[in-house]
Amino acid sequence: MPPVVWFGFLALFLGLLWLDLGVLHREVRTLTVAQAVRASLGWITVALLFSLVVYGLYEYRWFGWEEGTGVLNNGRDAFIAFITGYVLEWSLSVDNIFVIALIFAYLRIPSEFQYRVLFWGIVGAIVLRGAMIATGTALIHTFDWMFYVFGAILLISAIRMLQGDEDSYDPARSILVRGVRRLFPVSHDLHGHHFFTRVDGRITATPLLIALILVDVADVVFAVDSIPAILAVTQDPFLVFTSNAFAILGLRAMYFAVAGLMTMFHYLKYSLVLILAFVGVKMMLALHFHISNLLSLGIIMVLLGGGIVASMLMKPDETTAADSKSNERD
Repeated sequence: MPPVVWFGFLALFLGLLWLDLGVLHREVRTLTVAQAVRASLGWITVALLFSLVVYGLYEYRWFGWEEGTGVLNNGRDAFIAFITGYVLEWSLSVDNIFVIALIFAYLRIPSEFQYRVLFWGIVGAIVLRGAMIATGTALIHTFDWMFYVFGAILLISAIRMLQGDEDSYDPARSILVRGVRRLFPVSHDLHGHHFFTRVDGRITATPLLIALILVDVADVVFAVDSIPAILAVTQDPFLVFTSNAFAILGLRAMYFAVAGLMTMFHYLKYSLVLILAFVGVKMMLALHFHISNLLSLGIIMVLLGGGIVASMLMKPDETTAADSKSNERD
């Protein structure tokens, strides 16, 4: 594949990161839910615009793109694969948001500093995900039976998500947190937006650094689910990487939007369980039965939309909740 396209994408990605934090959010401030929703819609629009570039690369062979593509031979298939992968990664990121919220709550990170942590967390996440995508793609191309392994991972992940409780996550038990505290003294107080400071002449880590490490670790853990999921859609490394990158790029804005609206979407978790289960089955059947990406996209959108609609229509029974609180007081 022509390196000019890869370098061009990385330059675009880094430019968007700089524009987001260095220009649009230069001042330290808290995003309101309305601002976060608008920002999320903006990032979705940017991803859709890039999907047109994907179409041009695979349909008209811009920049000599015919070399080494081989996986998808026309712009329509590449466009659908990119959109499907983007929606899949975007939807699976929702579960990641709840864990990030717990990390910030545990470390008492004020909302005005959370955006900076997420910014640098994304820089680390894109590097780590790139390595995981390269490894996963190589395994699938070398060993056909890896389709069954990755499919089983997704089905197990769906079961764990259904049984799991995000509230039980305890950042204090992280090995990395204890490791950082052995390498550097860690201050109990924040020092503005800095990850390191000096206390009594010694380099000291701040709680922001701990939060950054935990956010990247959380992303890697969730990528164990999401990377096999998108490999069920396409094994084209460019489409897998770029759809992941754009989904991660919008994660910060989506975090503030979902964190403010999470009580509204209490049935969304079941949509994610069904999505993981569907993609897991699709991957396990990949060598025997082909499910088109267009059909997959439709199923994912229906499942995701169903969870959102169900959350808005079937709200928790406030009467039951009030009665339970009354019984507790008695």
